[in-house]
Amino acid sequence: MKKILLALTAVAAMTASASAADLAARPYTKAPAPIAVAPSWTGFYIFGGGGGGIWDADTGTQVTGTGTPLLGFNQRQGGDGWFGTVGAGYDWQTSNSWVIGVFADGQFGSLKGTIQDQLPFLAGNIKNDYNWAAGARLGYLVAPNVLSYVNAGYSNSHWKGTTLFDTITGTPSGLHTNSFDRSGWFVGGGVENNLNIFGVTAPGWFMKTEYRAAYYDSKNITELVDGSNALVGTDITFKPFVQTISTALVYRFNWTGPVVAKY
Repeated sequence: MKKILLALTAVAAMTASASAADLAARPYTKAPAPIAVAPSWTGFYIFGGGGGGIWDADTGTQVTGTGTPLLGFNQRQGGDGWFGTVGAGYDWQTSNSWVIGVFADGQFGSLKGTIQDQLPFLAGNIKNDYNWAAGARLGYLVAPNVLSYVNAGYSNSHWKGTTLFDTITGTPSGLHTNSFDRSGWFVGGGVENNLNIFGVTAPGWFMKTEYRAAYYDSKNITELVDGSNALVGTDITFKPFVQTISTALVYRFNWTGPVVAKY
């Protein structure tokens, strides 16, 4: 009996070895390739930067209160300068390559020029020192991480008061004007792109360059006597148009990068 059991065990062992030898080698299988997923532009962002600007204004001279022109010939004055800007916004990316969003920002700087009262040869330096705006933008993705856009909305500007000088002698005239705000609207456009360039990885960081033109309401700038603020009886009319170009760094809180690997 023992001999029979030993014989059966030997036969079973040889059969198992032969079956294992007959099995083919397991084929090598590569890991699945990463799946490229286009990034989403939907989410909040903040930005900060700076730039330069110019303004011009149609100006004239009229009687305070009545608006009667004192001169038949109007002028166009202007100025220029620099500014810094900060802001925030939110974008929504549609199912295709369109992006829509809302934003608000402020500009702080010095766009300085001149206003004149031609009748008694008076002039003073006037400065646009800050603006703020709120609006919407519509953009198209020319690449997954490059957005070309246009924008428009409401804008408000602040203009500082001036000391009026005698343009013949160059001395103070004893007159001045007060600061004021003007509201209006703007239109512009620009390009925004991710900073993952030249081998540098910068998740969430973007750069945008933007042109903007702002059209503001007319203002009658009243001339006042220094010290007493008594009315002189003359206004300088002022209707400004401001153009700016800015470059800003943008940080997007939800940006994951141009490719997401999935296995």
